[in-house]
Amino acid sequence: MGILQMNRIFAVAICALTLLNVGCAQSQKSSEKNTASYSWPEEQWDTSSPEAEGIDPVMLNRFVEQLKSDKYGRVNHFILIRNGRIVVDEKIKRDYTAIAANVSPEETIGLNTRNPIFGYEDAYYHPYYKGSDLHSLQSVTKSVTSIALGIAIDAGHIQGVNAPVSPYFEAYEFDKSDSRRASMTIKDLLTMQSGIEWQTEGDYQDPLNSTVALENADNWIQLILNHPMEREPGKFFEYNDGVSVLLGKIVREATGQRLDKWAEEHLFDPIGIESYYWKITPDGEVDSMGGLYLSAHDLARVGLLMLRNGKWKDKRVVSQSWVRQSTERHVIDRAPDDDESNAGYGYQWWLPNPVTADTVAFSAFGFGGQRLTVIPALDLVIVFNGWDLHVDYGAPERALRTEVLPDAVRR
Repeated sequence: MGILQMNRIFAVAICALTLLNVGCAQSQKSSEKNTASYSWPEEQWDTSSPEAEGIDPVMLNRFVEQLKSDKYGRVNHFILIRNGRIVVDEKIKRDYTAIAANVSPEETIGLNTRNPIFGYEDAYYHPYYKGSDLHSLQSVTKSVTSIALGIAIDAGHIQGVNAPVSPYFEAYEFDKSDSRRASMTIKDLLTMQSGIEWQTEGDYQDPLNSTVALENADNWIQLILNHPMEREPGKFFEYNDGVSVLLGKIVREATGQRLDKWAEEHLFDPIGIESYYWKITPDGEVDSMGGLYLSAHDLARVGLLMLRNGKWKDKRVVSQSWVRQSTERHVIDRAPDDDESNAGYGYQWWLPNPVTADTVAFSAFGFGGQRLTVIPALDLVIVFNGWDLHVDYGAPERALRTEVLPDAVRR
Protein backbone atom coordinates (compact mmCIF):
# COMPACT_ATOMS: atom_id res chain seq x y z
CA MET A 1 0.00 0.00 0.00
CA GLY A 2 1.48 3.36 -1.03
CA ILE A 3 1.94 6.35 1.26
CA LEU A 4 -0.66 8.44 -0.59
CA GLN A 5 -3.23 5.69 -0.29
CA MET A 6 -2.53 5.24 3.43
CA ASN A 7 -2.81 8.99 3.95
CA ARG A 8 -6.12 9.07 2.18
CA ILE A 9 -7.51 6.19 4.22
CA PHE A 10 -6.26 7.83 7.42
CA ALA A 11 -7.88 11.13 6.38
CA VAL A 12 -11.19 9.44 5.68
CA ALA A 13 -11.15 7.69 9.06
CA ILE A 14 -10.32 10.90 10.91
CA CYS A 15 -13.00 12.79 8.98
CA ALA A 16 -15.61 10.15 9.81
CA LEU A 17 -14.71 10.17 13.51
CA THR A 18 -14.70 13.95 13.58
CA LEU A 19 -18.13 14.11 12.03
CA LEU A 20 -19.48 11.47 14.39
CA ASN A 21 -18.15 13.06 17.57
CA VAL A 22 -18.16 16.73 16.68
CA GLY A 23 -21.45 16.51 14.80
CA CYS A 24 -23.20 15.16 17.91
CA ALA A 25 -21.62 17.88 20.03
CA GLN A 26 -22.72 20.52 17.53
CA SER A 27 -26.29 19.25 17.54
CA GLN A 28 -26.37 19.46 21.32
CA LYS A 29 -24.68 22.86 21.26
CA SER A 30 -27.23 24.15 18.73
CA SER A 31 -30.21 22.86 20.74
CA GLU A 32 -28.85 24.34 24.00
CA LYS A 33 -28.21 27.79 22.54
CA ASN A 34 -30.49 30.56 23.79
CA THR A 35 -33.21 30.50 21.15
CA ALA A 36 -34.27 34.05 22.09
CA SER A 37 -31.39 35.22 19.91
CA TYR A 38 -32.92 33.57 16.83
CA SER A 39 -35.16 35.23 14.29
CA TRP A 40 -37.85 33.51 12.25
CA PRO A 41 -38.89 34.92 8.87
CA GLU A 42 -42.46 36.01 8.37
CA GLU A 43 -43.33 37.09 4.83
CA GLN A 44 -39.99 38.89 4.82
CA TRP A 45 -36.73 37.95 6.51
CA ASP A 46 -35.22 40.03 9.28
CA THR A 47 -31.97 41.62 8.19
CA SER A 48 -28.83 42.52 10.09
CA SER A 49 -25.26 43.59 9.46
CA PRO A 50 -22.31 41.20 9.33
CA GLU A 51 -20.74 43.02 12.30
CA ALA A 52 -23.85 42.60 14.46
CA GLU A 53 -23.89 38.87 13.74
CA GLY A 54 -20.19 38.36 14.39
CA ILE A 55 -18.88 38.21 10.82
CA ASP A 56 -15.90 40.18 9.48
CA PRO A 57 -17.44 42.63 6.97
CA VAL A 58 -14.16 43.27 5.15
CA MET A 59 -13.64 39.63 4.22
CA LEU A 60 -17.30 39.22 3.32
CA ASN A 61 -17.41 42.36 1.17
CA ARG A 62 -14.29 41.25 -0.66
CA PHE A 63 -15.94 37.93 -1.45
CA VAL A 64 -19.11 39.64 -2.71
CA GLU A 65 -17.03 41.82 -5.03
CA GLN A 66 -15.38 38.69 -6.40
CA LEU A 67 -18.82 37.25 -7.13
CA LYS A 68 -19.89 40.42 -8.92
CA SER A 69 -16.73 40.31 -11.04
CA ASP A 70 -17.61 36.72 -12.08
CA LYS A 71 -14.44 35.32 -10.54
CA TYR A 72 -16.38 32.14 -9.79
CA GLY A 73 -18.58 32.13 -12.87
CA ARG A 74 -22.14 33.40 -13.21
CA VAL A 75 -23.69 33.60 -9.75
CA ASN A 76 -27.23 34.99 -9.79
CA HIS A 77 -28.02 35.27 -6.10
CA PHE A 78 -26.04 34.87 -2.89
CA ILE A 79 -27.67 34.91 0.54
CA LEU A 80 -25.92 34.48 3.88
CA ILE A 81 -28.00 34.05 7.04
CA ARG A 82 -26.83 33.91 10.63
CA ASN A 83 -29.09 33.51 13.65
CA GLY A 84 -32.05 33.57 11.29
CA ARG A 85 -31.20 37.03 9.95
CA ILE A 86 -29.98 37.90 6.47
CA VAL A 87 -26.57 39.56 6.54
CA VAL A 88 -25.86 39.37 2.78
CA ASP A 89 -28.48 39.41 0.04
CA GLU A 90 -26.72 39.99 -3.28
CA LYS A 91 -28.66 39.49 -6.50
CA ILE A 92 -26.78 39.93 -9.77
CA LYS A 93 -28.98 40.62 -12.78
CA ARG A 94 -28.12 38.90 -16.05
CA ASP A 95 -29.68 38.72 -19.50
CA TYR A 96 -30.00 35.00 -20.03
CA THR A 97 -31.81 35.41 -23.32
CA ALA A 98 -28.70 37.08 -24.73
CA ILE A 99 -26.41 34.56 -23.04
CA ALA A 100 -28.34 31.61 -24.46
CA ALA A 101 -28.29 33.15 -27.94
CA ASN A 102 -24.49 33.08 -27.90
CA VAL A 103 -24.17 29.40 -26.99
CA SER A 104 -22.84 27.37 -29.90
CA PRO A 105 -24.68 24.16 -30.86
CA GLU A 106 -21.77 21.97 -29.75
CA GLU A 107 -21.88 23.58 -26.29
CA THR A 108 -25.63 23.17 -25.81
CA ILE A 109 -26.49 21.35 -22.58
CA GLY A 110 -29.54 19.11 -22.56
CA LEU A 111 -30.43 17.28 -25.75
CA ASN A 112 -34.15 17.18 -25.06
CA THR A 113 -36.08 17.43 -28.30
CA ARG A 114 -39.53 16.65 -26.95
CA ASN A 115 -40.08 19.22 -24.21
CA PRO A 116 -38.22 22.55 -24.08
CA ILE A 117 -38.57 22.76 -20.30
CA PHE A 118 -35.83 20.11 -20.12
CA GLY A 119 -33.57 22.03 -22.50
CA TYR A 120 -31.22 23.83 -20.17
CA GLU A 121 -30.24 26.56 -22.62
CA ASP A 122 -33.86 27.72 -23.04
CA ALA A 123 -33.98 31.08 -21.24
CA TYR A 124 -37.77 30.93 -20.95
CA TYR A 125 -37.40 28.13 -18.42
CA HIS A 126 -33.81 28.39 -17.18
CA PRO A 127 -32.56 29.52 -14.85
CA TYR A 128 -35.65 31.57 -13.93
CA TYR A 129 -39.12 30.29 -14.66
CA LYS A 130 -40.86 32.55 -17.20
CA GLY A 131 -39.26 35.75 -15.94
CA SER A 132 -40.24 35.21 -12.30
CA ASP A 133 -37.92 35.03 -9.30
CA LEU A 134 -38.40 31.26 -9.14
CA HIS A 135 -34.98 29.78 -9.86
CA SER A 136 -34.23 26.30 -11.12
CA LEU A 137 -32.78 24.24 -8.26
CA GLN A 138 -31.80 21.18 -10.27
CA SER A 139 -30.55 18.46 -7.90
CA VAL A 140 -31.21 20.52 -4.80
CA THR A 141 -34.69 19.14 -5.54
CA LYS A 142 -33.46 15.75 -4.31
CA SER A 143 -32.82 17.11 -0.81
CA VAL A 144 -36.29 18.68 -0.67
CA THR A 145 -37.78 15.37 -1.81
CA SER A 146 -35.91 13.68 1.04
CA ILE A 147 -37.56 15.99 3.58
CA ALA A 148 -40.99 15.30 2.07
CA LEU A 149 -40.36 11.57 2.28
CA GLY A 150 -39.23 11.93 5.89
CA ILE A 151 -42.51 13.67 6.72
CA ALA A 152 -44.38 10.75 5.15
CA ILE A 153 -42.40 8.33 7.33
CA ASP A 154 -43.10 10.46 10.42
CA ALA A 155 -46.82 10.31 9.61
CA GLY A 156 -46.77 6.52 9.35
CA HIS A 157 -47.45 6.31 5.61
CA ILE A 158 -44.13 4.52 5.07
CA GLN A 159 -42.77 1.95 7.51
CA GLY A 160 -39.24 3.35 7.42
CA VAL A 161 -36.11 3.46 5.32
CA ASN A 162 -35.67 -0.31 5.50
CA ALA A 163 -38.99 -0.89 3.73
CA PRO A 164 -38.55 -2.69 0.40
CA VAL A 165 -38.96 -0.67 -2.78
CA SER A 166 -40.64 -3.26 -5.04
CA PRO A 167 -44.16 -3.18 -3.51
CA TYR A 168 -44.56 0.45 -4.53
CA PHE A 169 -44.17 -0.47 -8.21
CA GLU A 170 -46.33 -3.58 -8.51
CA ALA A 171 -48.45 -1.91 -11.20
CA TYR A 172 -45.47 -1.79 -13.57
CA GLU A 173 -44.21 -4.57 -15.81
CA PHE A 174 -40.45 -5.08 -15.61
CA ASP A 175 -37.95 -7.85 -14.90
CA LYS A 176 -38.58 -8.87 -11.30
CA SER A 177 -36.49 -12.03 -11.39
CA ASP A 178 -33.28 -10.50 -10.05
CA SER A 179 -33.10 -11.12 -6.30
CA ARG A 180 -30.97 -8.00 -5.92
CA ARG A 181 -33.88 -5.85 -7.04
CA ALA A 182 -36.20 -7.56 -4.57
CA SER A 183 -33.81 -6.77 -1.71
CA MET A 184 -33.54 -3.06 -2.55
CA THR A 185 -34.75 -0.76 0.23
CA ILE A 186 -35.76 2.87 0.40
CA LYS A 187 -32.50 3.55 2.22
CA ASP A 188 -30.59 2.18 -0.77
CA LEU A 189 -32.31 4.77 -2.96
CA LEU A 190 -31.79 7.60 -0.48
CA THR A 191 -28.05 6.93 -0.24
CA MET A 192 -27.47 6.40 -3.97
CA GLN A 193 -26.57 2.76 -3.38
CA SER A 194 -29.43 1.23 -5.36
CA GLY A 195 -27.32 -1.09 -7.49
CA ILE A 196 -29.36 -0.07 -10.56
CA GLU A 197 -27.27 0.40 -13.69
CA TRP A 198 -27.09 4.07 -14.68
CA GLN A 199 -24.92 5.49 -17.44
CA THR A 200 -23.19 8.61 -16.10
CA GLU A 201 -20.11 8.72 -18.33
CA GLY A 202 -19.90 11.64 -20.72
CA ASP A 203 -22.06 14.61 -19.89
CA TYR A 204 -25.47 16.15 -20.55
CA GLN A 205 -24.53 16.56 -24.21
CA ASP A 206 -24.33 12.80 -24.64
CA PRO A 207 -27.55 11.08 -25.79
CA LEU A 208 -26.34 7.84 -24.18
CA ASN A 209 -26.28 9.49 -20.76
CA SER A 210 -29.09 7.87 -18.77
CA THR A 211 -30.38 11.20 -17.45
CA VAL A 212 -30.58 12.65 -20.97
CA ALA A 213 -32.44 9.53 -22.09
CA LEU A 214 -34.79 9.88 -19.13
CA GLU A 215 -35.64 13.49 -19.95
CA ASN A 216 -36.52 12.43 -23.50
CA ALA A 217 -38.73 9.52 -22.37
CA ASP A 218 -42.53 9.37 -22.35
CA ASN A 219 -42.71 7.25 -19.20
CA TRP A 220 -39.97 8.07 -16.72
CA ILE A 221 -40.88 5.49 -14.09
CA GLN A 222 -41.03 2.68 -16.63
CA LEU A 223 -37.68 3.62 -18.16
CA ILE A 224 -35.98 3.59 -14.75
CA LEU A 225 -37.51 0.25 -13.79
CA ASN A 226 -36.36 -1.19 -17.13
CA HIS A 227 -32.74 -0.54 -16.18
CA PRO A 228 -31.06 -3.77 -15.07
CA MET A 229 -29.43 -4.33 -11.73
CA GLU A 230 -25.65 -3.96 -11.83
CA ARG A 231 -24.60 -4.46 -8.20
CA GLU A 232 -25.87 -5.60 -4.84
CA PRO A 233 -27.91 -2.78 -3.24
CA GLY A 234 -26.38 -0.97 -0.30
CA LYS A 235 -22.78 -1.74 -1.24
CA PHE A 236 -21.61 0.84 -3.75
CA PHE A 237 -22.29 4.56 -4.23
CA GLU A 238 -23.24 5.60 -7.74
CA TYR A 239 -25.03 8.87 -8.36
CA ASN A 240 -28.29 8.02 -10.08
CA ASP A 241 -30.91 10.63 -10.97
CA GLY A 242 -33.44 7.89 -11.58
CA VAL A 243 -33.60 6.69 -7.98
CA SER A 244 -34.66 10.18 -6.86
CA VAL A 245 -37.57 9.94 -9.30
CA LEU A 246 -38.51 6.62 -7.70
CA LEU A 247 -38.48 8.26 -4.26
CA GLY A 248 -40.97 10.87 -5.45
CA LYS A 249 -43.24 8.13 -6.78
CA ILE A 250 -43.00 6.25 -3.47
CA VAL A 251 -44.29 9.34 -1.66
CA ARG A 252 -47.27 9.44 -4.02
CA GLU A 253 -48.05 5.74 -3.67
CA ALA A 254 -47.72 5.87 0.11
CA THR A 255 -49.67 9.06 0.80
CA GLY A 256 -52.14 9.18 -2.08
CA GLN A 257 -50.90 12.67 -2.96
CA ARG A 258 -48.57 13.58 -5.78
CA LEU A 259 -45.24 14.77 -4.40
CA ASP A 260 -45.77 18.45 -5.19
CA LYS A 261 -49.14 18.54 -3.42
CA TRP A 262 -47.81 16.56 -0.46
CA ALA A 263 -44.84 18.91 -0.12
CA GLU A 264 -47.04 21.97 -0.53
CA GLU A 265 -49.34 20.93 2.31
CA HIS A 266 -46.84 19.41 4.72
CA LEU A 267 -43.58 21.26 4.01
CA PHE A 268 -44.00 24.46 2.02
CA ASP A 269 -47.09 25.89 3.72
CA PRO A 270 -45.83 25.33 7.28
CA ILE A 271 -42.59 27.24 6.61
CA GLY A 272 -44.14 30.07 4.62
CA ILE A 273 -43.34 29.10 1.02
CA GLU A 274 -46.25 30.40 -1.01
CA SER A 275 -44.89 30.27 -4.55
CA TYR A 276 -43.08 27.47 -6.35
CA TYR A 277 -43.01 25.62 -9.66
CA TRP A 278 -42.33 21.92 -10.06
CA LYS A 279 -41.84 20.27 -13.44
CA ILE A 280 -44.26 17.48 -14.32
CA THR A 281 -43.02 14.58 -16.45
CA PRO A 282 -44.86 13.29 -19.52
CA ASP A 283 -46.29 10.41 -17.47
CA GLY A 284 -47.83 12.83 -14.97
CA GLU A 285 -45.28 12.41 -12.18
CA VAL A 286 -43.23 15.09 -10.45
CA ASP A 287 -39.63 15.55 -11.54
CA SER A 288 -38.20 14.80 -8.11
CA MET A 289 -34.63 14.55 -9.38
CA GLY A 290 -34.29 18.18 -10.44
CA GLY A 291 -37.53 19.92 -11.38
CA LEU A 292 -38.21 22.25 -8.45
CA TYR A 293 -38.06 26.04 -8.68
CA LEU A 294 -38.00 28.29 -5.61
CA SER A 295 -36.92 31.83 -4.91
CA ALA A 296 -33.56 32.11 -3.16
CA HIS A 297 -35.27 33.43 -0.03
CA ASP A 298 -37.62 30.46 0.10
CA LEU A 299 -34.81 27.99 -0.47
CA ALA A 300 -33.21 29.57 2.59
CA ARG A 301 -36.36 28.65 4.55
CA VAL A 302 -35.67 25.00 3.77
CA GLY A 303 -32.15 25.45 5.10
CA LEU A 304 -33.38 27.15 8.27
CA LEU A 305 -35.85 24.33 8.90
CA MET A 306 -32.99 21.82 8.73
CA LEU A 307 -30.75 24.02 10.89
CA ARG A 308 -33.49 24.12 13.54
CA ASN A 309 -33.72 20.32 13.54
CA GLY A 310 -37.07 20.14 11.75
CA LYS A 311 -39.01 22.71 13.77
CA TRP A 312 -40.48 25.96 12.46
CA LYS A 313 -41.13 28.36 15.31
CA ASP A 314 -43.11 26.19 17.74
CA LYS A 315 -44.33 23.65 15.17
CA ARG A 316 -42.70 20.34 14.33
CA VAL A 317 -42.56 19.95 10.52
CA VAL A 318 -40.24 16.96 10.23
CA SER A 319 -38.79 14.89 13.04
CA GLN A 320 -35.42 15.70 14.53
CA SER A 321 -34.43 12.08 14.00
CA TRP A 322 -35.06 12.42 10.25
CA VAL A 323 -32.91 15.56 10.08
CA ARG A 324 -30.15 13.76 11.98
CA GLN A 325 -30.35 10.60 9.86
CA SER A 326 -30.51 12.57 6.62
CA THR A 327 -27.33 14.47 7.36
CA GLU A 328 -25.23 11.56 8.64
CA ARG A 329 -22.48 10.03 6.50
CA HIS A 330 -24.17 6.83 5.39
CA VAL A 331 -21.61 6.91 2.57
CA ILE A 332 -18.28 7.80 4.19
CA ASP A 333 -16.48 8.58 0.94
CA ARG A 334 -18.46 8.95 -2.27
CA ALA A 335 -15.25 8.74 -4.40
CA PRO A 336 -12.81 6.35 -2.66
CA ASP A 337 -10.46 6.36 -5.66
CA ASP A 338 -10.08 10.14 -5.55
CA ASP A 339 -7.37 11.26 -3.12
CA GLU A 340 -8.55 14.86 -3.29
CA SER A 341 -12.20 14.42 -2.35
CA ASN A 342 -13.62 12.51 0.59
CA ALA A 343 -17.09 14.07 0.62
CA GLY A 344 -19.78 11.86 2.10
CA TYR A 345 -23.46 11.36 1.38
CA GLY A 346 -26.57 11.08 3.54
CA TYR A 347 -30.21 10.80 2.55
CA GLN A 348 -30.00 12.88 -0.65
CA TRP A 349 -27.76 15.38 1.18
CA TRP A 350 -24.03 15.92 0.62
CA LEU A 351 -21.53 16.05 3.47
CA PRO A 352 -18.56 18.14 2.27
CA ASN A 353 -15.18 17.92 3.94
CA PRO A 354 -14.94 20.31 6.90
CA VAL A 355 -11.99 22.67 7.28
CA THR A 356 -12.37 22.84 11.05
CA ALA A 357 -14.67 21.27 13.64
CA ASP A 358 -16.79 24.43 13.49
CA THR A 359 -17.34 24.15 9.74
CA VAL A 360 -18.93 20.69 9.61
CA ALA A 361 -21.75 21.21 7.11
CA PHE A 362 -24.42 19.49 5.10
CA SER A 363 -25.38 20.65 1.64
CA ALA A 364 -27.79 20.30 -1.24
CA PHE A 365 -25.98 20.59 -4.58
CA GLY A 366 -27.53 21.29 -7.98
CA PHE A 367 -26.35 21.51 -11.58
CA GLY A 368 -25.34 24.95 -12.78
CA GLY A 369 -24.48 26.41 -9.38
CA GLN A 370 -27.37 25.73 -7.00
CA ARG A 371 -26.15 25.37 -3.43
CA LEU A 372 -27.88 25.21 -0.06
CA THR A 373 -25.39 24.75 2.78
CA VAL A 374 -26.06 24.61 6.51
CA ILE A 375 -23.26 24.94 9.10
CA PRO A 376 -24.89 24.17 12.46
CA ALA A 377 -22.02 25.16 14.80
CA LEU A 378 -21.87 28.63 13.25
CA ASP A 379 -25.66 28.95 12.88
CA LEU A 380 -25.29 29.68 9.18
CA VAL A 381 -27.50 29.10 6.16
CA ILE A 382 -25.91 29.75 2.77
CA VAL A 383 -27.73 29.96 -0.56
CA PHE A 384 -26.21 30.26 -4.02
CA ASN A 385 -28.19 30.35 -7.24
CA GLY A 386 -26.19 30.39 -10.45
CA TRP A 387 -26.37 29.28 -14.04
CA ASP A 388 -23.00 28.55 -15.52
CA LEU A 389 -23.04 25.16 -17.16
CA HIS A 390 -19.50 25.02 -18.53
CA VAL A 391 -17.35 25.84 -15.47
CA ASP A 392 -16.70 24.59 -11.94
CA TYR A 393 -20.03 25.91 -10.67
CA GLY A 394 -19.38 24.64 -7.14
CA ALA A 395 -16.44 27.00 -6.73
CA PRO A 396 -18.21 29.97 -5.06
CA GLU A 397 -19.79 27.94 -2.27
CA ARG A 398 -16.58 26.02 -1.73
CA ALA A 399 -14.50 29.18 -1.56
CA LEU A 400 -16.86 30.79 0.94
CA ARG A 401 -17.05 27.71 3.14
CA THR A 402 -13.36 26.79 3.12
CA GLU A 403 -11.51 30.07 2.62
CA VAL A 404 -13.66 32.90 3.97
CA LEU A 405 -15.91 31.69 6.79
CA PRO A 406 -13.32 29.83 8.91
CA ASP A 407 -11.53 33.16 9.54
CA ALA A 408 -14.43 35.59 9.15
CA VAL A 409 -17.00 34.23 11.60
CA ARG A 410 -16.75 34.79 15.33
CA ARG A 411 -17.59 31.62 17.25
